Amino acid sequence: MASILDFLDTDTGKQFVRSSSKQLGENPDKVKSALSMAMPMMLGALKKNAQTPQGAEGIDKALEDQKHDGSILSRITEVFQGENLGNLINDGGGILRNIFGGNQNKVEEAVGTATGMDSSKIASLLKMAAPVVLGILGSQKRKDQVGAGGLSGLLESVMGTSTAHDQSLLETFMDGDKDSVIGDIAGKLFGKKDGSKGLGDFFKG
Repeated sequence: MASILDFLDTDTGKQFVRSSSKQLGENPDKVKSALSMAMPMMLGALKKNAQTPQGAEGIDKALEDQKHDGSILSRITEVFQGENLGNLINDGGGILRNIFGGNQNKVEEAVGTATGMDSSKIASLLKMAAPVVLGILGSQKRKDQVGAGGLSGLLESVMGTSTAHDQSLLETFMDGDKDSVIGDIAGKLFGKKDGSKGLGDFFKG
């Protein structure tokens, strides 16, 4: 079963880790570890928000936006250059405010404590990662023609708790890996899972 964590092991995911690590002046392994915690937490918050009709409609509208159509996956290097980086961070800041609300600082502190990274770096990393997460979801939504009513199932698939969208999730991860061999990518994406179990508990209550 594929999940958001498998994205980090694709060529595009590795490129994102390298680019964000360079921007933060941080060790790539530590950045990957932080993303392995933060990305599932973003999905968990989105899933919680999607449980109400109003929340689902809001997420659906955001994913319909052209900037979240998945094209970011094929231009990771480009979005870290010049004014594009500022746009990426501004977009990410808005996304985080919408999905975490008052929990945003708690998320940053939790990830920072677990990884040993400074909370200010975690805050920047989350802003850079949020548009990538929405890009993956937006691409999935378009491939599978998912509406607001199907977002919970889509999010469960990307979290790795459902197989409903596995094939198109594989295709989404491959979007930024144009030269990769299908068999090699499939082997990476459907390997072991780790790190996401229990993260949903963070958003209960």
